[in-house]
Amino acid sequence: MGGALRRGDKPVKWCYSAAIKIKARPGRTPMTVHTGRHFLQIPGPTNVPDRVLRAMDMPTLDHRGPEFAELGFAVLAAMQRVFRTKQPVIIFPSSGTGAWEAAMVNVFSPGDKVLMCETGQFAVLWRGIADKFKLDVDFIPSDWRHGADLAEIEKRLAADKQHMIKAVCVVHNETSTGCVTPPLEVRKLLDRVKHPALLMVDTISGLGSMEYEHDAWGIDVSVAGSQKGLMLPPGLGFNAVSEKALAVAKANPGMRSYWDWQEVISFNKLGTFPYTPATNLLYGLREAVKMLEEEGLENVWTRHKRHSAATRAAVKVWGLETQCADPAAHSPALTSVRVPDGHDADAFRKVVLENFDMSLGTGLNKVKGKVFRIGHIGHFNDLMLMGTLAGVEMGLDLAKIPHRSGGVLAAMDVLKGRDVVLIAKAQVA
Repeated sequence: MGGALRRGDKPVKWCYSAAIKIKARPGRTPMTVHTGRHFLQIPGPTNVPDRVLRAMDMPTLDHRGPEFAELGFAVLAAMQRVFRTKQPVIIFPSSGTGAWEAAMVNVFSPGDKVLMCETGQFAVLWRGIADKFKLDVDFIPSDWRHGADLAEIEKRLAADKQHMIKAVCVVHNETSTGCVTPPLEVRKLLDRVKHPALLMVDTISGLGSMEYEHDAWGIDVSVAGSQKGLMLPPGLGFNAVSEKALAVAKANPGMRSYWDWQEVISFNKLGTFPYTPATNLLYGLREAVKMLEEEGLENVWTRHKRHSAATRAAVKVWGLETQCADPAAHSPALTSVRVPDGHDADAFRKVVLENFDMSLGTGLNKVKGKVFRIGHIGHFNDLMLMGTLAGVEMGLDLAKIPHRSGGVLAAMDVLKGRDVVLIAKAQVA
């Protein structure tokens, strides 16, 4: 940890901590004061840009008036562009979990069979909702270090000669592990075995941070939320739905009201909603999509890939492992890092938070205490990544977790290739 600075006759070791300990008056608890901004480096909710915050700082509109209808039409069209679809995108005032539930109550009835894959905690939670709705869940297990087992999905679909499986549900970007499942490959195998099951995809942490093509990939129901790549606070849930999914929903006799796609779509034709919408979040959504499109969605996807590659370079130099063990499945949005046996990832996260005012993602369920997650998603740039990785590297030192130094420099070497990439793209164009 560097050398020692001599102050008088007493050696003073260099300290990484940016926190200042304030001596307490007698009878009071000492306090820690942090200067500068807090580093929110969890994989969602993510940092909200100033432009989006300012856009939301507006008077609330009459949600039945013409001015709101203009906003409603704008955000509905904007989300079609983000999902890459010409089909309806339904917006709910909800979390991503609410968007999950909306998708399920519209197309399923109790007893329906669904095929799901245990890629991580969010796949487990999705399965939990299915259980509560009394669906018949065929759950493919995994080691939480890979995306969905495509060969096993194909095997089970091919064996389903009676076409009892009503849908295949996959998590696009598993936020608990940092592993990606490619929805297009799932669509290809569905077509290959000529199975009519719906393809339902949770892209809550994928949309806005990695390539996504609702129409071109043949996805029937896409589920997303506002607090990840869309750079908003939590509070909006999204369902993008195909004509096939709408037909299934229309024929579904199950009870639903708030989540009813048909009713929302009928109101959307007038630019309004059947309930009081989250007006100020919609202001923010309009601005957030404008920012994504100013950068260009393809450039946004490339930026996330670069930051992911730079982060993995740092992890490799540190001598640690990523939770994702498949080089082809690394998430562009986050990196989940395993700590060595005998060390507690949550204790490490506490050291980082207390000393550097930086929040890292915790391990969930099976990997609790075994991993920490670095979010590089949403409103993020090279210098923000460098600060994040510096905080991690200094934290590893303070927490006495075995590692090699130099991870930040390795990440810098990756990022230095940016101009070469952009020049090459410009030449192709």
